Amino acid sequence: MPSGFNTDALRPVLPTAKPAIFLQDACFQHRYIRSRDTSTIFERPERLRAVTVGLAAAMSRLEGVAPPDNLKTLDPDDLASQLGRLNIESNTTTNDPLKRASQPVSIVQSTASADLLRHPAVKYVHGDIDGDVYLENLARWTKECRYKIEKGESEIPEHLSQGDLYLCPESLVAIQGAIGTVCEAVDAVAGSAQPVFVNQLPETPVRPVNRAFVAVRPPGHHCGEDTPSGFCFVNNVAIGAAHAHLIHGINRIVILDIDLHHGNGTQSIVWQMNEETYRQTLETEGGAPASKKGPQVYYGSIHDILSYPCEDGKAELVQAASVSIAGSHGQYIENVHLQTYTSPEHWEKLYTEQYSKILRKAENFLDSTGGPGSDVLVFISCGMDASEHETPSMSRHNRRVPTSFYHRFARDACALAEQYAGGKVISVLEGGYSDRALTSGSMAHLAGLVDAPVDEEWWSTENLVLLEKATKKRRGGRPSLTPANVHPWLERAVALFTSLDGSLAHSSASAPRAPLPPSSMTLRDRKKPNSAATSAASSPRGKAVAAAGEAEASSSDSSSSDDSPPPSASAAEKKLPRVILRLGPAPAS
Repeated sequence: MPSGFNTDALRPVLPTAKPAIFLQDACFQHRYIRSRDTSTIFERPERLRAVTVGLAAAMSRLEGVAPPDNLKTLDPDDLASQLGRLNIESNTTTNDPLKRASQPVSIVQSTASADLLRHPAVKYVHGDIDGDVYLENLARWTKECRYKIEKGESEIPEHLSQGDLYLCPESLVAIQGAIGTVCEAVDAVAGSAQPVFVNQLPETPVRPVNRAFVAVRPPGHHCGEDTPSGFCFVNNVAIGAAHAHLIHGINRIVILDIDLHHGNGTQSIVWQMNEETYRQTLETEGGAPASKKGPQVYYGSIHDILSYPCEDGKAELVQAASVSIAGSHGQYIENVHLQTYTSPEHWEKLYTEQYSKILRKAENFLDSTGGPGSDVLVFISCGMDASEHETPSMSRHNRRVPTSFYHRFARDACALAEQYAGGKVISVLEGGYSDRALTSGSMAHLAGLVDAPVDEEWWSTENLVLLEKATKKRRGGRPSLTPANVHPWLERAVALFTSLDGSLAHSSASAPRAPLPPSSMTLRDRKKPNSAATSAASSPRGKAVAAAGEAEASSSDSSSSDDSPPPSASAAEKKLPRVILRLGPAPAS
C-alpha cells in the first residue's frame, strides 16, 4: 500500500448516536368512562398532548443551537468524508416539518405492543409461580368494565382504590402499547435493533440511539408485583429493566426516580429482584451448581415524604420511602426527601448536597459491582409533578422544583451513563398532571438529554404562555395558528407539534353516562368532604367530586374542557355549586 494512503477513505461515514423520542398513540385510549364529568380527573389522555407540546418546543429551540449533524469527524482533506457531508446537507430543504438535518433528535412513532399474558418481561415482573393471576385479572377487568359501569357498579374491584384507578375497554390496548414502546426503546438503546424514525432524511445513514425519552401512559412506578395503585396498573420501567436483562444481557441496572411521589411499586419489585439474585449468590458460594444470575438493580428516588403514598402516615409506606441501604442483603436503595427551598442559593445547596446523592450512590453501586461495562443500563422514572408549575391540589407541600431541575438532572444522569454504561439512558414518563408542568418539564428534560447549550428563558412563564396560546386546543381538535414571523421558534414549534400530535384521532371516544359508585378517600381526596359536596353526593357529578377531592377545573389543568359539549344534567346536578370544583387556588398563568 502506497505510503501516506488515507485508509479512512475506505470506511463509510458513520453517524454518531443521538437521542430519540418514542411516542405511542395507543396510550390516548386509556380514559375515564364512569361518567361524562372528567373535570376532576388528573391522569388523563391530554397529558400526552401537553408533553408533545413541550417536546416540539424543545426541538424548535435546539435546532438553532445543536450542530447541523452529528457525523463522525474525519480528516477535512478526506474526499469521501466531505462527499458524505454534502449528501446530508443536500437534504436540509423539505416540506416535512420533522425532517431537517439540523434536528438533534430522532422521532419514533411506535406501534409496538407487548402481550400482557405472554411477554417474558411482563411475566418476570408481574407473573406468579402458580399462574399469572394478577395479569389474568387485569385483562378480565378491562373486558368486563363497560358492562359493570352500565349496571352502576365500579369496574375496579372493591379492595382497590376507586379514585386512583379506572379502566375502559381500550385500557388494555394502551397498557400493552406503553409496555411495548418501552421495550422497543430498550431494544434500540441496549441492543442493535433500530426503530423506524419518522424524521429520518432520505439517503442518510441510520443513526443509532444512545438515549431515549418514552412518552407513554398510564404511568407505572406505584404498581408492585400484583398491587395496582396511584393510576398505575403495570410497572413500565421495571418491565423495561427485565426486558433488558432477559434479551440483552443487561445485568446491572440503575433506576433514578424523580417523581413527586415515592415509587413504592418500583422499589418493591427491585427489592424482590435483588433478593433473588442475592439468594443465588449465597447458594453458589455454598457449593450449589452455578446458574444464570439475576440482575442487580439500584433504585434511587427523590420525593416528597408527605405526599402519596405516605400522606396518611402509614408506617410501612413511610419507612419504605426513607430506606437507605448500600449492599447489605444484596440491596441498593437510596431515598431522598424533597424540601422547601427559600432562594436560588438554597436550591443550589439542596441539589448539590442532597438531591444529587442518588447519583453518587448509583456510582458507588456500579463501582462495587464491577465498574463500567456493557452490561449497565440507566433508567429515569421521569415524573414531572414536582414541578413549580404543578397544581396546588396535587403538590400540596411547596416542594416545587424549578423547571431547570429537569434539564440539569437529565444532563447529570447522562454523564453517569457516559462514565459507566456507554451513554445508554432510557427516560420514561411517570407523573405530572398540570399541562404547564408537563410542557415545561418535557422541554427542559429533552434539552438535557440532547446535552446542548440552552437558555433557561426558553421555559420562562412568558414563553410558556405564548406556547400555550399558540397550541390551545379549539373545537375540532386543531391548535390555533400563531402569527407568522412574530416568534420564529414558536411558529416552528407549532408546525412540529401539529406533525407529532396523536390526540385528535382519539378525542371523540364516547363514554357511558353511568353513575359513579361511592369511593373511599384517595390520592385526590385527603380532606373530609365539605357539607356542599356531601349534600350533592347523590348526583353523578357529586360522586365524581367525592372521588376526586381537591382537583381544580382550571384551564392549565384540563385541556379537555374546550372540546367536548357539557353533559345533560339532572335538576339536582344543576344545583351543585361550581365552587366545589375549585377547592384550591388556580395556578399562576
